[in-house]
Amino acid sequence: MQYRVLGKANIKVSSLSFGASALGGVFRPVVESEAVAAVHAALDLGINYFDVAPAYGGTLAEAVLGRALAGIPRRRYFLSTKVGKHTNLGKYGDDILDYSRQRIRLSLDESARRLGVEYFDLVHLHDFEYQHRRHAEWALSEGLAALHELKREGRIGAVGCGIYPMDLWHRLIADCDIDAGLVHNHHCLNDVRLLELLPMADRRNIGLINAAPFASGLLTEHGPADWHPAPAAVRAVFQAAAVFCQAQGTSLSKLALQFASQNPAIPTTMFSSASVEMVRANVAWHEEPLDAAMASEVRKLLAPVSGRDWSY
Repeated sequence: MQYRVLGKANIKVSSLSFGASALGGVFRPVVESEAVAAVHAALDLGINYFDVAPAYGGTLAEAVLGRALAGIPRRRYFLSTKVGKHTNLGKYGDDILDYSRQRIRLSLDESARRLGVEYFDLVHLHDFEYQHRRHAEWALSEGLAALHELKREGRIGAVGCGIYPMDLWHRLIADCDIDAGLVHNHHCLNDVRLLELLPMADRRNIGLINAAPFASGLLTEHGPADWHPAPAAVRAVFQAAAVFCQAQGTSLSKLALQFASQNPAIPTTMFSSASVEMVRANVAWHEEPLDAAMASEVRKLLAPVSGRDWSY
């Protein structure tokens, strides 16, 4: 495992990092003992950065990750969570957005209790493009100011954002005071637009986290969860790519992880799994060289859906 400094966040994170959304049952039902074992496997394999959010599984992901990290020396891992987005009754996608100073501070206190920590290395403003962006300016004014206040107080180490739209990312990196950014679904086999952000991010020393190497499940053999907005015709294109990979003696998941995670200009690539077997597989794939010719063939198959935006 390699380790790289994450911009102004100034933490040296593993080149493969662990997103805890799967621990909250976002993709499929989870057995807690298996999820805890997956976190421990990640630590044993050299992964040192874990990211979570209260919105994942209606706080379940934070609770499970907290139980997994209990007793683990704090120096062994870096931890981030998110603020501003919450879900009702554990139903993923039923969102409450609140970027007020009061709610952000309360959210961080609640996350700290669930996770059993007092300090977060990084905190992201979460999904403020949701609900037709009507909360975006609120997030980037009061919300961002609240995070900087928490940073000055020493409660958090760095300020970030976790969103999807590329136009907002260009604005954030050019104009906003952030230390890092969690960019999802924009550096994978079907979408490499994160690369557009790297020159400006490097100049401003903003560390970019490449999340969702499997395109939120599209780049896997079993396909995405029901909540994914991709229509049937689009899913069929990805499934055809999976069948092609299988016929060549490999898997779409393996190729996707390798393609997404092996660009040295990107500090870390973040996957999510509640399975020990898949954690070990992802680390093994990450450390094997990418078959560039195979990746090129698959990207041709995915050309009809490349760079397509999804209405999350």
